[in-house]
Amino acid sequence: MTTRTQRIQTILTARFAPSALELKDDSHKHAKHAHRMEQVGHAPDTGETHYRLAMVSAHFVGQSRVARSRAVHEALDAEFKSGLHALALDLKAPGE
Repeated sequence: MTTRTQRIQTILTARFAPSALELKDDSHKHAKHAHRMEQVGHAPDTGETHYRLAMVSAHFVGQSRVARSRAVHEALDAEFKSGLHALALDLKAPGE
C-alpha cells in the first residue's frame, strides 16, 4: 500500500518530469479541522490532507501562475477526490 505522499510524488514526476520536487505533509498543523473527520476514504489519525509543494519543471515555461496551478490540480484530481484537502504551491520554470 502506498501513502498519499508517494502517490503524489509519482503522479507529479510522471506528468511534469521536474528537475526539483519537494513535497511536505503539513497535516499535523491542521489536525483539529473538523473536515478531517468527514473526508471520504480518510482515517482521522493518518494525516495526509494538507501539503506544501515546491516544484521546478520545464513544463511551466511560458505558463502563468494560474495555468501552472490548474495543471497540478488536474494531475492530482483523484487525490483531491479521495481526501487531499489543501495544497500550497510554489511552481517555477527552470531559471526562475
